[in-house]
Amino acid sequence: MNRTKNGLKLTGNESVDQDILALIAKWKVSGFTDDFAEMVASLYRLSQQNPTSSDMVLFKRSMAELRHAQKVFAPYRDVKKICIFGSARTPPSAKIYTCARDFAQLMTESGYMTITGAGPGIMDAAQHGAGREKSFGLNIMLPFEQGANEIIRDDPKLISFRYFFTRKLTFLREASAVAAFPGGFGTLDEAMEVVTLLQTGKARLIPMVLIDEPRGTFWKNFIEYVSEHLMADKLISAEDLSLFRYTTSITEARNEILRFYHNFHSYRFIGRNLVIRLQRRLSDQKLAELHKEYLSILRPPAEMFQCDALPEEANEPEIASLPRLCLTFNRIHYGFLRHLIDRLNET
Repeated sequence: MNRTKNGLKLTGNESVDQDILALIAKWKVSGFTDDFAEMVASLYRLSQQNPTSSDMVLFKRSMAELRHAQKVFAPYRDVKKICIFGSARTPPSAKIYTCARDFAQLMTESGYMTITGAGPGIMDAAQHGAGREKSFGLNIMLPFEQGANEIIRDDPKLISFRYFFTRKLTFLREASAVAAFPGGFGTLDEAMEVVTLLQTGKARLIPMVLIDEPRGTFWKNFIEYVSEHLMADKLISAEDLSLFRYTTSITEARNEILRFYHNFHSYRFIGRNLVIRLQRRLSDQKLAELHKEYLSILRPPAEMFQCDALPEEANEPEIASLPRLCLTFNRIHYGFLRHLIDRLNET
């Protein structure tokens, strides 16, 4: 495939490539010219692949859904948000309904906005707790169960999705934390997808809590099954259980989420290094302890050192002043990386 003068791979057709670049130049999208050019080139290549009508519906609607979701969330980019999952069939009289409502209120008081699937049950409880102003609803168009609840109905922060995959992507892309209450197939699907994406590094690590009502056993029994079968049969590793926390206390759940960001801020891969942004610099003694403790997750030459913002991070000036911890993470043991974040938050 031919490359443009900027080194971009576009369509391989020089005339079409120049038309694309000329079109993007008119849009004046400074900083994202290459990205938009590649997206338009993908559409051109699709046009040359003899697409069917169902292909066109899929590409058209999925792009439209993701674009609209980006527009809705953009004004709240700097506000932390928690996704709350749970059954649409939980009645208001259930104890777990009250737990979900009170938990969402606790998170709102802690500065978080709440994202739910916009339906009844646990979703309705969470949005009652958070309030309309602090709520987002990501509705899925179904012939049953999933009409928007009264809190988020007709709110501009309500988004309706045709596809589960665009909805799931939006949930996790926007979340700073996830809480899962008891639910059915949909809740289990959402919770396990989050764990899978955390385990494989396909989503950034965020705190995830599984919440039962006091003396409840829904998630307790699930974790016992995972331990006695998946882990015992070596289908997962023991470290994978570190990717989430279990509790029957909504206060403990709130504290677990807030603790995750006590010193840890965010991370980004740059070259061979994982660059962790911190609120406070580590002492030399703490750094030496962590290097020794987590040597097994480092690729040769097994480096772990502190530094300032790297040149590649120039597009994030708002966090340029934060100290960095750089390490040659092997991109395999995300459960142990979650351990490391906990240790960083002890500072």
